[in-house]
Amino acid sequence: MTHTPSVVLAGGGTAGHVSPLLAMAAAVEALDPSARITVVGTAEGLEARLVPAAGYELSLIPRVPMPRRPNLDALRFPFRYRSAIRQARELLAAVKADVVVGVGGYVSTPMYRAARAAGVPIVVHEANARAGLANKVGAKHAAVVGTAFEGTGLPGARLVGMPMRASIAHLDRAAAQPQARQAFGLDQSKPTLLVTGGSLGALSLNTALVAALDALLASGAQVLHVTGRGKAVTNADGTPLASPGYVQVEYVDGMESAYAAADLVMCRSGAGTVCELAAVGLPSVLVPLPIGNGEQRLNGEPLVKAGGALIVDDAALDGAWITSQVVPLLTDTARLNGMREAATAHGVRNAAETMAGLILGAAR
Repeated sequence: MTHTPSVVLAGGGTAGHVSPLLAMAAAVEALDPSARITVVGTAEGLEARLVPAAGYELSLIPRVPMPRRPNLDALRFPFRYRSAIRQARELLAAVKADVVVGVGGYVSTPMYRAARAAGVPIVVHEANARAGLANKVGAKHAAVVGTAFEGTGLPGARLVGMPMRASIAHLDRAAAQPQARQAFGLDQSKPTLLVTGGSLGALSLNTALVAALDALLASGAQVLHVTGRGKAVTNADGTPLASPGYVQVEYVDGMESAYAAADLVMCRSGAGTVCELAAVGLPSVLVPLPIGNGEQRLNGEPLVKAGGALIVDDAALDGAWITSQVVPLLTDTARLNGMREAATAHGVRNAAETMAGLILGAAR
């Protein structure tokens, strides 16, 4: 390029939007260290914490959700939406944007509209199997549309995978396992089940695990339980549940260490999680979130079809199911190895780098 590229990345609200956005930002900088990165989000989303923590300054525009019923907000919406687009155009002009990259969320739609009006190329990345409204809007006029899953229905979409942190995308679980198990206080030789409901935890997973814990430990396995912030599992007297072979923590800063320690994981099937499990080759039992539009089941089905995961409805998950299904799997080395190989073959580890090349190409 003949000048320093100015790359604007927009989106947020959830970690599922922010994480791939930050992975793409890092990959763009690695590919072109001269690139100027501007991240745009709202003050209410997780980006307000995660973006500065990653070392980027966050530019804010108003959060303008579309009203779902006729009320005062519905009357105000057109004016607030136009104001958000105007602020977005002013921001693009101020940073002399060469490309706008959107990942979805409330902030993306006004950024897409502003970019189109200003003649700035648009790049869209859709992280979910079912595309969100903002990215449906952006994809209509995008120079590039990348997706983590097939079948999103977005025009001109190409399957690129899920951009993720290099520490996960290029994790060598076998090499990292001894140190990871030592750090968590786990036995080096026992089959290890990781159970996590994400940073906020999942009550149904926690409850089912506790009901099956005796059977898991009796099988010779051990459990690393990431309970979620504020969701520590306790005894009747309020003391933390403790047992030889059972380790619980509320939160893990850097899930690559937990992935390395485990032989099998039981977790929700958020888009980012599913793609990370495939990338690191970790067999999984997926328990889709039972609310929403069903996208978590859609996220998990390709990995299940590939042979790298099992899937169970949240309503069917209990101690008896874990005892009858997970315990035998955890102690079946041959079956776990087959699932590991299937997950690895399904995984995409270079999505962030691929998207960085497409972004800089659009900026030209």
